Amino acid sequence: MTTTTLKQRLKDDLTTAMKSRDELRSATIRLTLSAITKEEVAGDTARQLSDDEVLKVIAREAKKRREAAEAFAQGGRAESAERELAEGEVLAAYLPRQLSDEELADLVRAAIAESGAAGPKAMGAVMKVVNPKVAGLAEGGRVAAEVKRQLAG
Repeated sequence: MTTTTLKQRLKDDLTTAMKSRDELRSATIRLTLSAITKEEVAGDTARQLSDDEVLKVIAREAKKRREAAEAFAQGGRAESAERELAEGEVLAAYLPRQLSDEELADLVRAAIAESGAAGPKAMGAVMKVVNPKVAGLAEGGRVAAEVKRQLAG
């Protein structure tokens, strides 16, 4: 039994999207694959990325789409914002399900208890405990905001 790597799944999905003339999907996957390739050839020697590393690249690309959508929306370019959001949705299908606000709050609460932290100055200690638990399941900014909120309150 051969296991398909995430990169191979992206390539297969690109082929499918091109055959079905799905321009949004094929353009998004093509850009993501080029970001993966760029990451593979960065540094001194070319290498194959692991699925975890590919997930990080996809997450980074999805974050870029969200930030661009916000910028376009603030600039009054709704059509461009919608396109960026749609591309983000395509990429979200490859990422693990993100934690809900309640799940994130519970994990942060547990990390605060585990680290014995109190007050905003202890944010670093809490982040050290909570980050490995939420890796890939919540964006760093969301985690930091929740830690800050709970330590302040």
